[in-house]
Amino acid sequence: MPRGLRRLLHLVLFCPLSKGLQSRLPAIKVKYLLLAWLGILITSWVLYMQYASYSELCRGHVCQMVICDHYRRGIISGSSCKALCDQRTLRLQHCMSTSSTHQVYSGVWKERPVVIKCGVEDPVRSNGGPHSVPRQEMSLYDKPTRGTSMDEFKEMVHRFLKDKLGEQSSLTTLVDRIISLGDINQDGKVSLAEAKSIWALLQINEFLLMVALQAKEHTPKMLGFCGDLYVTERVSHSSLYRLEVPHYLQPLVPETLLSSLNHWLAPAWPRRARITIGLLEFVEEVFHGSYGSFLICDASSRHVGYNSKYDCKMANLHSVTSEAVVRGFLRGRRCETNVDCTYGRDCTATCDRLVKQCNTEVVQPNLAKVCVLLQDFLLFGAPSDLRGDLEKQLRTCVTLSGLASQMEVHHSLVLNNLKTLLWKKISNTQYS
Repeated sequence: MPRGLRRLLHLVLFCPLSKGLQSRLPAIKVKYLLLAWLGILITSWVLYMQYASYSELCRGHVCQMVICDHYRRGIISGSSCKALCDQRTLRLQHCMSTSSTHQVYSGVWKERPVVIKCGVEDPVRSNGGPHSVPRQEMSLYDKPTRGTSMDEFKEMVHRFLKDKLGEQSSLTTLVDRIISLGDINQDGKVSLAEAKSIWALLQINEFLLMVALQAKEHTPKMLGFCGDLYVTERVSHSSLYRLEVPHYLQPLVPETLLSSLNHWLAPAWPRRARITIGLLEFVEEVFHGSYGSFLICDASSRHVGYNSKYDCKMANLHSVTSEAVVRGFLRGRRCETNVDCTYGRDCTATCDRLVKQCNTEVVQPNLAKVCVLLQDFLLFGAPSDLRGDLEKQLRTCVTLSGLASQMEVHHSLVLNNLKTLLWKKISNTQYS
């Protein structure tokens, strides 16, 4: 730096300071030095936690390595195998995993944004290190066995669906849909590798839900699979709220600050109303669908997304479970309190304390859980002429409880009233 410029900088920085302040400069420098070091320590800790979290949660390269190894050995098959393993046109990009055993990545396939999901065994329970082969083909792809006929495989799938969804007259249609999905070359036959892949995928709750609800507007579309790896359309916004704080930073960020920031970043109220209508329609779709009733057992804002047109899309269906599975879990289960009769996070039934066994019907319906989310998402910024009625409807909604068999009419009435209230406000506008 030229000498003249240095003198000018010194004059600008120090001459305006009073003599008293100049005498305190050493103390001020020490204070700012401590603050700088504190900032460096916090930043270093955050970066370390980010790296540790990423290395633990994001193991897509392991998943791809195992899948492609099985594919090349002829153990598995699928509509996405060539693109993933040979052509490399299906590429994993940004890691979105929240569990080390369930890998989720954004990706690109044929220049189209997609989401790629794959299961990986917990490294703690594997025999080798974290980069060892995490899954054993003999346990994951052990069914069906060589020599199984098409009729036997169809019957095998039918029994599985009956166990998962209950006795439904439409199961035959669903079996045919699954067999057609597995028939990659559309020759009317399913090879052993194709059958093993489909069977492994059926063990994944979200995959089964996607196939069962594929005709529904608010379910992401299934685009392909390879073994137990599957590809879905990407939802533009994978959560109701834009900001999510990592678990290790949550104690440092006040809940009120996070809520205020999310309110500020949220879409305009009419668009939130449109997203809400879609979410209520999804609740209707799973209440009594073609393949029975489904329960939302973790009503979280992180599972509800929306696309660029503000149409609701369920970004995560892992928490949606068939009523038959929940009943099977609760039937005969010993309990002391209602907490012992909980499936997932919040599918809770009552405990019969006389016989110390769980009842089999969940008390809080899907609609009540969804309305708890909507109280925060929908009320801030609501039009003043609508807010009173909206608060009243949501208050009624969150207090819904009781056995589903005894409250079906009330459930439908509350849901339709809420939808009508919102639709009247945004109909015949650009947001409808």
